[in-house]
Amino acid sequence: MSTSNTSLTRNQRIVRFIVLVAVGTAIWFTSAPSGIDHKAWELFAIFVATILGLILQPLPMGAIVLIGMTTTALTGTLSIGDALNGFSNATVWLIFVAFMFARAFAKTGLGRRVAYWFIRAFGHKTLGLAYALVASDLVLAPGIPSGAARTGGVLYPIVRSLSSAFGSEPGPSAGKIGRFIHLTTYQAHGVNCAMFMTAMAANPLIVELAKKTANVDITWGTWALAGIVPGLLSLLVMTYVIYLIDRPEIRETPQAAQLARDELAKMGAVSRDERVVLGTFALALLLWITGSLTHIDATVVALLGLCLMLLFGTITWEDVLAERTGWDTLIWFGGLVGMATMLSKLGLFKWFATFVSGHVTGMPWLPALVVIVLVYNFSGYLFASLTAHTVALYVPMLTVAVAVGAPPLFAALLLAFFSSLCVSLTHYAGGPSPVYFGSNYVSLRRWWGIGLLVGVINIVIWLGVGSFYWKMLGLY
Repeated sequence: MSTSNTSLTRNQRIVRFIVLVAVGTAIWFTSAPSGIDHKAWELFAIFVATILGLILQPLPMGAIVLIGMTTTALTGTLSIGDALNGFSNATVWLIFVAFMFARAFAKTGLGRRVAYWFIRAFGHKTLGLAYALVASDLVLAPGIPSGAARTGGVLYPIVRSLSSAFGSEPGPSAGKIGRFIHLTTYQAHGVNCAMFMTAMAANPLIVELAKKTANVDITWGTWALAGIVPGLLSLLVMTYVIYLIDRPEIRETPQAAQLARDELAKMGAVSRDERVVLGTFALALLLWITGSLTHIDATVVALLGLCLMLLFGTITWEDVLAERTGWDTLIWFGGLVGMATMLSKLGLFKWFATFVSGHVTGMPWLPALVVIVLVYNFSGYLFASLTAHTVALYVPMLTVAVAVGAPPLFAALLLAFFSSLCVSLTHYAGGPSPVYFGSNYVSLRRWWGIGLLVGVINIVIWLGVGSFYWKMLGLY
């Protein structure tokens, strides 16, 4: 997930900032529709300007949200207590602590070791090598809530070195194997983000938005149970289809397994710190999965994991203070949750639901929900950030879905899944996108073609097979 566009010039940043201020000001001075409180309309104007700032990114996301929060207090739209109330939200701290797990995986080398374990076991053939990389991302996903850190930071160097090991470089030799494993590893990223509440930074935000908008509680276990079957099926089918279409020239890869063995030998035996991280991660997963039985809050579980790693010295307090991405996420996430909470309290979401339901008639909820999900998914072409896409459209789409009669939990989860699945479409949709595309193994035309194909596969599996599975789970 990108947090800023460093390629912008100073003048471009100024122009973009003027645009978002102009939009917010225009809404502010427009008369509020009948039924909407004046304070709610003022907050809505600031909220829209903030979302636009996340899309245009004249400044990093944390800075944009901080400016938005300050504006709500400075204008008297919210008290300073209400403006900061999002930072007391438990889910905000859950995602922050998840970044500490990601740092522990990287610092100890456990993330790389897991990937090499899979490659050593399944990397004797090209297709098996691809599945090994996909499985590595899957195993790491619940504990690393950033595709940029997980698929980009941990796996990309391995994908790149494997390509070179087989003499597959950008250009004429890209088709040997490099292009294929770049495509499959990247495309798996979106599916894995969709499967777990802690696999993508915006997922916990979705949980909060679903609660505020449709009054549904999505637990870690509920999300994982609903996502695991269609997710695994997507990974299996998607990888094989890309293999058939891309047709890598090299089909046997004994060197990959040997490379993994060599790298593992260099790493040596599993260290004490790696065992601590692995044990802590396993404990956290167990407690998250059994949360409905133990009644231990997911954030408490995450904080317990952080405390254990600090006590054992696996990560230090200096590591916590140095986790820039985590602190940046805490700022923008907490600020957005706070504004969304107050918009809900001021009745804006309720008004919007009533307004929409009064204009949607005659269409059964199931086909209407399918149309809503398709629009939401393909609107991903318009966004360069999964978070910006989620913040801009999740609440309106969920509101419309509930208004047409869709079961709230079912609609909330379905839109949550496609908040990540849409990353397959373009070369700019998420954090790992520019890393993998920028390696120059895949042409723009092929990237978009494969992306659209994978998008269709995901739609068929998640809306088709997934719907039957969710019916069995009693979600609708």
